[in-house]
Amino acid sequence: MTIRRTLAVAFALAVAAFSGIAHAQEPAAAPAPVRQMKPALWKVADEDTTIYLFGTIHVLPKNLVWFEGPVAKALDASDELVTEIPDVSEAEQQKVVDAVGMLPGGTLRSLMGKTDRAAYEALLKRLKIPHDAFDQYEPWLAGITLGIMPYAIAGYAEEDGAESILRKAALAKGKKEGALETIGFQLGLFDGLSREAQLRFLNEAVRDFDKSIPSIDAMVKHWGAGEPEALANLLNSEMDDPALAEALLFQRNRDWAVWIAARMRQPGRIFIAVGAGHLAGERSVQHVLKIKGIIAERVQ
Repeated sequence: MTIRRTLAVAFALAVAAFSGIAHAQEPAAAPAPVRQMKPALWKVADEDTTIYLFGTIHVLPKNLVWFEGPVAKALDASDELVTEIPDVSEAEQQKVVDAVGMLPGGTLRSLMGKTDRAAYEALLKRLKIPHDAFDQYEPWLAGITLGIMPYAIAGYAEEDGAESILRKAALAKGKKEGALETIGFQLGLFDGLSREAQLRFLNEAVRDFDKSIPSIDAMVKHWGAGEPEALANLLNSEMDDPALAEALLFQRNRDWAVWIAARMRQPGRIFIAVGAGHLAGERSVQHVLKIKGIIAERVQ
């Protein structure tokens, strides 16, 4: 899995913080026709506790019909919606980004090799972005910014994403909301990458920019068809950095499984919504739970 794909898919924060830049630079795609979808849903349960597990895509196009049937009923029956990170204001998000995402000195382009810099500047020119627009960004932050732009070009938006829809429904019904991580923790994962890894991520975002939209569409197709294994195969086909995958995906899966196992000791009903990649493949959250003796039942 490339660093760019992991960032663009797994973290809603970057989309919320920077989607406005993308919309300002490229025209949005025409509205898509209404599409009916049935994304996968699981549950783990004992005599007094039920925890639903729903894989999300953080940004989606309009006119997708998926929040109905078992998914809507599961949220309606739950006491609390738990997502990866809490829903906070854009100002608070930007404060965290500014604290960790700016270079302490020098410029981004001065860190890049001649060939990589030329490709980067050519992409910015094509997008009508000033060549020095991201000069004060850490490489990972510039990579996030470029990595989410294809989503906006394709007509995807955070407000149409699964978490946004679920949060609106939970708020309307007066449900509690919780989170598995904090914004600072998630951004800290990226800020803690080596400078070499950050530059590699940025270069991948530039190199794969034009390939992103078809890949995004394929991912949504598998998600909407309730095909977690096909989704895992798609993501794993790009997994070329085992250490990064361990830090951003597999370790978090294990941490979340520990959280779920502990929560099973308390009565109640919880609806957990996390990036679909965490609920797909042989090292998924469900796989870790199975090792712990907790079986996830597919309900859609």
